[in-house]
Amino acid sequence: MLIPGGVNSPVRSFGSVGGVPRFISRGKGAYLWDADDNRYVDYVLSWGPLVLGHGDPRVTQALAEAAQRGTSYGAPTALEVQLARLIVDALPSVEMLRLVNSGTEATMSAIRLARAYTNRAKIVKFAGAYHGHSDSFLVKAGSGASTLGFPDSPGVPRAATSDTIIVPFNDLGALRALFETGTNDIAAVITEPLIANMGFIRPGDGFLAGVQQLCRDYECLFILDEVITGFRVGLNGAQGLWGLDPDLTCLGKVIGGGLPVGAYGGKRRVMEMMAPSGPVYQAGTLSGNPLATTAGIATLEALQQEGVFAGVARRTQELARGMNERAVSHGIPLQVDCEGTVFGFYFLDRPGARINDYTSAKAHADTARYARFFHAMLEEGFYFAPSQFEVAFMSTEHDDAVLRETLEAVDRVFGRLAGADADGESES
Repeated sequence: MLIPGGVNSPVRSFGSVGGVPRFISRGKGAYLWDADDNRYVDYVLSWGPLVLGHGDPRVTQALAEAAQRGTSYGAPTALEVQLARLIVDALPSVEMLRLVNSGTEATMSAIRLARAYTNRAKIVKFAGAYHGHSDSFLVKAGSGASTLGFPDSPGVPRAATSDTIIVPFNDLGALRALFETGTNDIAAVITEPLIANMGFIRPGDGFLAGVQQLCRDYECLFILDEVITGFRVGLNGAQGLWGLDPDLTCLGKVIGGGLPVGAYGGKRRVMEMMAPSGPVYQAGTLSGNPLATTAGIATLEALQQEGVFAGVARRTQELARGMNERAVSHGIPLQVDCEGTVFGFYFLDRPGARINDYTSAKAHADTARYARFFHAMLEEGFYFAPSQFEVAFMSTEHDDAVLRETLEAVDRVFGRLAGADADGESES
């Protein structure tokens, strides 16, 4: 084996669901084909970037033309400014931004900037939230109202996470209690607007606005990680959807149209601290390269055409509603939710269970049943994330026919799962 675990990102290994990962040879529209030429309807979509589906001609043609002009210059281009303008126009809280190469780079850089701007050291994150694999964020969930983080991965020194504080998501009281202890060393609170890396967990009413207000009250920065939600839950991001005004926003995925990209941006007074305008250093050889910016521009321009986003969002709602209806009809405990073009679902360990944070996700998610669902759907020709704790995505290419086929397959699979449950009960 030439690659550790055979994969270049752990979740691809099927480690959470068992079995052997499919090696993909090509994609087009809503579909993937594996090395054995089996076709799948794809609900992973490269983990979110491909909102126009695979191989959209507007993106591929623009990329082909850009590649003929060169793949990287290591110098400024008009394309960088054009992509920045599209983002700034869509997200009113972002007055300036810096392009990088991944969501991890974006969040890592935003944290450095927040610490420099506030001259404080500590960062607050929510239990179970994922903000990339930089050392500060690889922290286990804590118990109680808040706890100092301990490294969650070998190779991360304890000192790297000693200034990371964990509080439960959807628990504004816990965050308020932390601030009320009198600590004056919190540089920023960072959160995803909806938690999308432990399944789909929606913020409670007023939670995000409350987090933002506490940051204002205690003069630390409010960082919104929209790497997943940016241009996915709405054309103005989650911040536009829910009326938020973060100091810094982190982006990725859709803004690169399937090529490696990230960005962090926000208030001018904060961003002007970045070198060369200010003293905070961050650099990248391929940041803002002409291929990634070209793909991002083509994607955002296509997505912003009248009715395009609304059409995908409608079908996403129909799919989520259809899955819930079929789960109810087969007596399968399922929690399903969606926003914009993102959806997610948990198989629950018992009827009536509810997941709204990391603790309840670990307690009530039926990962064994999800694994059975995943492999059954794979056999039916549908590719979902190989983990219960990931969201799913729709694209413009997931049309009504694909939606109908998906729900028919879901109905068959749910029927088999329910039948297996009945057989198990009769045997006992």
